[in-house]
Amino acid sequence: MGTTHARKIAPGEVSADDAERSLRRIASYRATDADGSLVEIGSEVGPEDTLVLPRPVFDMLVGILEAVAAGRGIQIMPFSAELTTQQAAEVLNVSRPYLIGLLEAGEIEYRLVGRHRRVRFDKLMEYKAKDDAQRRVVADELSSFGQELGGD
Repeated sequence: MGTTHARKIAPGEVSADDAERSLRRIASYRATDADGSLVEIGSEVGPEDTLVLPRPVFDMLVGILEAVAAGRGIQIMPFSAELTTQQAAEVLNVSRPYLIGLLEAGEIEYRLVGRHRRVRFDKLMEYKAKDDAQRRVVADELSSFGQELGGD
């Protein structure tokens, strides 16, 4: 299992004006498209050079352009990417020692590469989704409890 790297576009790396121009052209295309499973994009050079994209890829590219046009950076991370413990901690917005505690407690699957732990991005996202769901349940319970005690 090899390490797969993320692709990044830093804020300001691509002109927001260029991204806006692309979004305007895409908006006019979307207005006439029948939401097919494939998107065919004609070249500005000639009609014989058509680019065909699967709809989910096209939609993702639109999201990237929207972020770039708004001046935000973007990062695409393959699900199979392996992260260092520092990278994984940053994704979860926790400290590295806290993340290592989660790994050693078996909360998040990982593997050792020599002495170093590697966390697959998809396993990290599974943990995050489960943790977010548990937090919502607790928040709902606290809200209900507050209402029972005479809150609004």
